[in-house]
Amino acid sequence: ISNQTNDMQIPFFAALSRANTVLIAGAGGGFDIASGIPLYLHLAGLGKKAVLANLSFTALSFTDGEEVCPGAYRLTEATTEVNYFPEKFILEWLAERGEHPEMYGFSNDLGVLPLRHAYSYIVERHGVDTLVLVDGGTDSLMTGDETHLGSIVEDSCSIAAAAPLLPGNGFLAAIGFGVEHDLDHYACLENIAALIHDGDYMGASSLTSDMPEGRAWLDLVERLNQKISFHPSIVTNAISSAMQGKFGDFHPTWRTRNSDQFINPLMGLYWFFRLEGVAAKLRYVRQLENTLTMYDVAQACLTCKETTPRRAYRTIPLK
Repeated sequence: ISNQTNDMQIPFFAALSRANTVLIAGAGGGFDIASGIPLYLHLAGLGKKAVLANLSFTALSFTDGEEVCPGAYRLTEATTEVNYFPEKFILEWLAERGEHPEMYGFSNDLGVLPLRHAYSYIVERHGVDTLVLVDGGTDSLMTGDETHLGSIVEDSCSIAAAAPLLPGNGFLAAIGFGVEHDLDHYACLENIAALIHDGDYMGASSLTSDMPEGRAWLDLVERLNQKISFHPSIVTNAISSAMQGKFGDFHPTWRTRNSDQFINPLMGLYWFFRLEGVAAKLRYVRQLENTLTMYDVAQACLTCKETTPRRAYRTIPLK
């Protein structure tokens, strides 16, 4: 990330170079915001302002975080600690590095309408001109007609909520291709090809262990493993393992012991897309527009799944 040059700079980083204030937000909940921290550090190195947010699986109402609008909380490193709190632990880690970004957590009960309201509040309060949704994994690229969708509900809610806010300046960053076992990766690549065809692909960039952002990522994942040892992230640990040259059926956490893993170099690759283009391909995005709760979003996803013909499942034909 640090070594991008004008000669071979991908469109995504060219867009970031023109930004003034960037909102980096975890799309699918939990540890997704961790996958945006290398991008945050890159922006900080450029002297740009970045605000952080995350669809949270933490019981935010049990903390003393300030509720700035319904279901959205301003968080700091001093916010009351609960056992599962990736956002706070990331803020503590950043503070040790001299970084003190604004951070917001969104309740994972929110549907598209209240989540969009929360996004709009942050955009207006901080003068955000560029938005980057971040997904740890690639289920955010599922459109709704695949055989195996992964955990698409939260991602689709975030995509539908955020896509209309900053036309032309909204992006999706996905890292961790191949992490999810319940995802149709042939269809994922097919979806990426369609985004390329339509001009919505913004390039790809590897996160490597010799980059300052890559070294920081490895350190952050280790910190989160220590703080949330009872539920370490499969995705972040798989990405870190791939960055360190692990391969195949390697198990960085106890959570994967009874499964077959395929740690591989593609997991350390960021894929970047125009957010509006990703949203346009989500087959039930219109059904999400007036949802108030995540239950409503899940029901719309389920209805799409039950009424849309499935693409035949295919394995990637590499031998």
